[in-house]
Amino acid sequence: MNNNRQPISAVQQLFANPVRLLAPMEGLSDPLMRQILTQIACDLGRPYDWSVSEFIRVTQHLLPAPVFYKYVPELHNDTKTASGTPIHIQLLGSDAQLMAENAAYACELGAPAIDINFGCPAKSVNNHRGGSVLLDEPEVLFEIISAVRQAVPADIPVSAKIRLGYTDTSRINEIRQAIADSGADWLTIHARTKTQGYKPPAYWDKIQSFNTLDIPIIANGEIWTAEQAQGCIQQAGTSHLMLGRGAVTRPDLIAQVDSNNENPADSATTLSWQALIPHQIKFLEGQAKNDLVLIGRYKQWLGMLTKGYSEAQTLWNSIKREKNKAAIINALQSSTHQE
Repeated sequence: MNNNRQPISAVQQLFANPVRLLAPMEGLSDPLMRQILTQIACDLGRPYDWSVSEFIRVTQHLLPAPVFYKYVPELHNDTKTASGTPIHIQLLGSDAQLMAENAAYACELGAPAIDINFGCPAKSVNNHRGGSVLLDEPEVLFEIISAVRQAVPADIPVSAKIRLGYTDTSRINEIRQAIADSGADWLTIHARTKTQGYKPPAYWDKIQSFNTLDIPIIANGEIWTAEQAQGCIQQAGTSHLMLGRGAVTRPDLIAQVDSNNENPADSATTLSWQALIPHQIKFLEGQAKNDLVLIGRYKQWLGMLTKGYSEAQTLWNSIKREKNKAAIINALQSSTHQE
């Protein structure tokens, strides 16, 4: 058993209350989106306990500092967003030694914690032996987490994110044992296999078996509403949640999850379309290679917002072919007057 784990008291302090995390979502939760969503959460009085970066791919060598700064520019700001939300750095790869070296370097640059991705279902990643494909090799999970845990200072946590399996759940017991033996400080579980992708439902009840581990378990997957969050908590048997696409679709989901208000529509935890408009404008005024890239990213977000706001659908219909940023901002500002 690896004994280089962070002192359990420190981990217990992090998890003294139910944690709410913003998920790493490749191509979606980039630094700009993190900045916007964590600011909204803070404004609503329920900040995320931390967010996890998009994965940084580790392949053949020790990555240079600029790569880490590209994915996690928050490293220049005590590894926190402008609103003060900590960012944990996620790595993805299959070479245990390289993963360990890059994790140690990330810590030198200021990473407050390292998360290891064993959940990405993308074919381009899996075909190069990364992400969820490694769930079919539990021994490799153990080797990678153990190597990273040994390389990272004891006071910096090391966590892992997994799915329930690759093609099925037949190796779930081996996966659980690999995690147990690895020295991981906590575990996040997306409650579907790679094959199940993002298709509903999520099988929250299958997270239950991991609660036998002596580390905190965080549940993730198919949480779009406060009601689904509570259902996940009950079925998974853990109070800790990671919010993903639901938090992008309804940026106020983080505040609604723990609201005891019997009428959420009248609650201070609800973010109206009008209140969301300044945040969307700030997104459109963010940094990107060029305006077309930024507009593309915004349209991706607006498309998701149509699932949470009727006003978003109206706006989408009016700007879906628009390529001028000023025109989009003008249409967005005008949408505040629409019913």
